[in-house]
This record gives sequence, C-alpha cells and structure tokens, in this order.
Amino acid sequence: PVRITPSTFLLHVSSPLSLLSSVSKRHQPHPLLLPPLSHELEKAGLLNKTKIAEGGRKLRKNWNPSWVVLVGNSLVFFKDPKSQTPSSWKPGNSCPESSVDLRGAQLQWANNLSSKKNVFKLRTVTGNEFLLQSETDSLIREWFNTIQSVIDRLVSLTLCVCVCVCGGGPFLQSKTKDIWHQLKFSSLLFPRSASNLENTERKRVRSRLKKLILKRPPLQILQEKGLIKDQVFGCCLEMLCEREKNTVPRFVRLCTEAVERRGLETDGIYRVSGNLAVIQKLRFLVNHEKLNLDQSEWEDIHVITGALKLFFRELPEPLVPYGFFTDIVETIKMSDYLDKVDRLKWLVLSMPPPNHDTMRFMFSHLKRVMEHAKSNRMSTQNIGIVFGPTLMRPELDNANMAINMVYQNQAVELILNEFDRIFEPNNSTSL
Repeated sequence: PVRITPSTFLLHVSSPLSLLSSVSKRHQPHPLLLPPLSHELEKAGLLNKTKIAEGGRKLRKNWNPSWVVLVGNSLVFFKDPKSQTPSSWKPGNSCPESSVDLRGAQLQWANNLSSKKNVFKLRTVTGNEFLLQSETDSLIREWFNTIQSVIDRLVSLTLCVCVCVCGGGPFLQSKTKDIWHQLKFSSLLFPRSASNLENTERKRVRSRLKKLILKRPPLQILQEKGLIKDQVFGCCLEMLCEREKNTVPRFVRLCTEAVERRGLETDGIYRVSGNLAVIQKLRFLVNHEKLNLDQSEWEDIHVITGALKLFFRELPEPLVPYGFFTDIVETIKMSDYLDKVDRLKWLVLSMPPPNHDTMRFMFSHLKRVMEHAKSNRMSTQNIGIVFGPTLMRPELDNANMAINMVYQNQAVELILNEFDRIFEPNNSTSL
C-alpha cells in the first residue's frame, strides 16, 4: 500500500483546509486527494462486454467479446484478444478500445438486466455503465471479487488521504467504512454523476412548469377572449343544454333536420358508416365554429349520421343515465306487456329534463326514419340494433355484455312501438 503523510501534502499546499475548501467549491476531484496511479497488473482475461449508458444516457446493448485487463486503478478493454496476454501486457503495448477509472466506481450483480447469465454491472462516477459477462460461473465471480477489492482499496486510500489532510480527531476514532458514510466525502472527492445532474435538471424544469401553471389565466378569461371554445363532443349533456339554454342540444337538432331533409329515403341510413376522417373533421369544427350542414363537404349523409352517433357515444354519461340501466333491463324482462310499458314510461319520466327531452326528440325522429323503412330498410329491429348500445350502456362492463345488448335493443324497440303512450304529455304513472 502507498503511504501518504501530511508532509507530502505540505510540499504542495500551504494549508490542508484551504485545499479541501477549494475542492468543495468546485465539486471536482483534486489530484492530491486521489490515490496515485499504478501500473501493477491485477488480472486479464476474455469477457463479454456491452456499454449500456454514457454520461447517464441509456444506450442499446451490443454484446462483444473483449480482452479485459485490470491494471492499477483502471479496467482496460481491447478489441483483439490475441494482441494482449497476461504475461506480455505492458502499458502502451497496443491501443485499447476504452478504459474505466475505478476510483469511486460501483459494482453490482445485474442478471435482471440481460437474458444472459452471470452478468454484473460496473458504474463510474461520470455516469458510464458497463455489463460484463462470462458463461463460466467461477470465472465471473473471480472477476467480480477482484474488481470489488480494487474499488475498496481505492476508497481506503482516499480516506487515508482525507485523514492526513484534516488531521486526527474523530477521523481516527471510527472505522474507515464509517468515516466514508458518516462524513459523506463522496460528494466532496468525486464529481456529481450525470444521473445527479439529470435529477437537478428535472427538478428545475418541474419548478418552472409549476410556476407557469400557477400563472396561467382562469378558464373563464380564456373563454371570454375566444382562446378556448366550449366543447360539444364529450361534454356532459346537462352542462351542454344549460350553456345553450335548451333541453335538446343544438347539434342533435342540426343533424336530425339534415337527415329529414335529404336522408330519409337513403338505404341503410344510420346503419351504413360514413368516412371516419370526414366525421372527425365535422367533430372538430362543431367545437370551434358555427356549422352549416348544407355545405357540399357534408354532402354524404352517412357522415352526418355517423357524427350524431359519435356524439351520443362520447357523452360522459349516456343518454339513458347509468342509474336507470338496471331498472330498464329488469323492466324489459317483465312478462306482462302492459305493466312493462307502464313501468318503462315511469322510468323515462323520472329522468332529468335534458335526458328526457333529448330522448323524446331522438325517438320522434327515429319514428319518422322508420316510416320510410320500405326505402331505407331501417325497421324497428334494425334501429334497435344501431341505437341500443349507443343510447344506453352499463357503467361497468361485465360478462353479461352480449345479454345486455339484447335487452338494450329490445328497450329501443319498445320505446319506438309505444312512443305515443310513453311520451304522452302531462301524464304520469305511479307504481
């Protein structure tokens, strides 16, 4: 072992404390505080190697055989194993592929980082990471123990330097390992790793984003300036109707009016899908500007019907509220037809005004579509198949999805067939 005395340092610096002070200010290792370099050969052999991080930045694994030489404070890698042998190796014999300074390095087993067996990871203070591997269990363990012993020896030598610089006192009253952990000289002697720098940068960015968010103007001001438009798709039905001061959304009225003007005779109306890209364009425009469905770009009636179905599917809560779903399914299961109609009428009348009025408006429209079934082939059953899962669904999906769909379709069919009785004005039925 190398013996370093206080007199050695006093040859170079006038004050040991001023030396430590200058080191702490710059957060860089001072050459006098690090163990001296040695060229003594510790070990050499063939291992599989890959570099997985550089300066804290992750890299893709690329395994290659490498002739590894452990000499003094460094681990040196050569591409050509034949060019170096343990007996002939000397510094400067050939150009190495790369080298690793083991001062302040960390070593750990890392079989979880690779599909290969017998893998350990070496991490340097600069944030570089390497994986080393061998198929021979005893060989890789010997390498691990040898490298770890070199790292431990370098730590001990560095602590001896610290004791010499700072003098006696508490430094000499504890074990070397306790000194290292208690006094945290690692941050003083070695530069902060790239990962620590990244963490500092993340904290700085997070702080700036937090300040930016706190300074942003309220939603109401942005809406008043026209920077944020009120949403139609995906908006709660009650909020949308309250905003429009009506119990039936304006978009629903626009779409049904367009269908009744030029789509009642169209084969497969509401059943045939429209162009999805055009539907999404319509969906975007209705949220940002006034809409005229008589323009040529909305000539395809299936785009309008597709957008209307999408509107109902994107409601946070369906047109038939979640709390009514189970009751409606149980009603459809009833055997007595008149009791079934009366109970369904009572349930519909119990819904909130926006839900009740929009449902009445939609089913009145669907009845007019059904009246042209000879041309458009949209019978009561077909309308039930299309609008059953669109207008009502359970809050939580379960294994009864297929069975529920049958009841959803039947509920729509029953409302269509008994529309006048269920939506008869100024009449209520109690159970």
